Amino acid sequence: MNETVKNLVTRKSCNSYKPMHVPKKDIEDIVAAGLNAPSGMNKQTPRFVVVQDEETVAKLSKLNADVGHFPIDPFYGAKDVIVVLAKKEVTYIYDGSLAMGNLMNAAWSMGIDSRWIHRAKEVFESAEGKQLLAEWGITDDVEGIGFCILGYAAEEKEKTEINPGRVFYV
Repeated sequence: MNETVKNLVTRKSCNSYKPMHVPKKDIEDIVAAGLNAPSGMNKQTPRFVVVQDEETVAKLSKLNADVGHFPIDPFYGAKDVIVVLAKKEVTYIYDGSLAMGNLMNAAWSMGIDSRWIHRAKEVFESAEGKQLLAEWGITDDVEGIGFCILGYAAEEKEKTEINPGRVFYV
C-alpha cells in the first residue's frame, strides 16, 4: 500500500486536543492542500480563514455551541481552526466538502490531528457570523461549509471499524 492510500485509510477524527498550536508552516501546507482540491468547472469556490487567535477560536466555538445547543466545547480544545466557506456558485457545497477532506487528509499525513465540525452554515448565517465575515474582508456571497479543527491528540484514538456491505462490484 503506498503512503497516500495508507494515510487515507488510517486517518481518524480527534475529539481531545493538547493545549498547543500547530506551527504556521504546517498550517500553510495544509491550506495548500485545501486550495488544490478539485472544484466543479475549476471555479475554486472554497475560501479559508485560518484562526489561531485564542479569543476568536473561543468565539467561534461559542457560536457553534449555541447553534447546536451543546454544553461542551464543540472544538474539543483545539487551538487552531480553519474555517471553510464556499462562494455560492455551481457546485460550491461539493467543492467545499472536497477541500475539507483535503485539509484533514493533509494534516493526518503530517502527524496532525483534525476533525470536521459542522454548523458553519448556521454560524455564518447569524448576525454575529456575518459581522465576522465583514471584519475578515470576505465580501463574496459565501456559505459556511465547516470548521476544520487542528491539533495534536491528547489521548490515543481507536480505529473505527468499517461497516461491511457498502461496496458493490458490477
